[in-house]
Amino acid sequence: MQSTQESVSEEQVNETDLRYMREAIRQAKKAARINEVPIGCVIVYEDKIIARGYNRRNTDKSTLAHAEIAAIKKASRVIGDWRLEGCTLYVTLEPCQMCSGAIVQARIPRVVIGTMNAKAGCAGSVINILQMEGFNHRVDITKGVLMEECKNMMQEFFEKLRNEKKKMKGNEIV
Repeated sequence: MQSTQESVSEEQVNETDLRYMREAIRQAKKAARINEVPIGCVIVYEDKIIARGYNRRNTDKSTLAHAEIAAIKKASRVIGDWRLEGCTLYVTLEPCQMCSGAIVQARIPRVVIGTMNAKAGCAGSVINILQMEGFNHRVDITKGVLMEECKNMMQEFFEKLRNEKKKMKGNEIV
């Protein structure tokens, strides 16, 4: 299988990718509402969303509670198999090493990414687990779909977090 990694401008994005990334953004906003890092994911099969997930690491007190892992688990139940060969995964932030490994293991053929993660991304930023030659499965990657919206959502979340920490420090009694 020949894998591709393409970055798209907003004009190049097809309506299908825009529609499903918007739903991933809705999932990310659910995470933000419970003070989680706003990462959302949907998995599509035969032009239908079969699974949704959002980041719940702090809420669930689990390193495994990433948006992609939640969505993969749900999609596997819907499909009735661990192989998600006919699916496309849409995620607002470039997957980490754990999620990238799960995507490869699930045999998901295509991943659509909103914004990249220079510090922990494993779809090309730090390493590209999704397309490593040594694995028996490689993933087609489309990145930059609704990138500004996804990036701004992350930046606003962390800015809010930093401001809250400053307020807490300012209220400390020394």
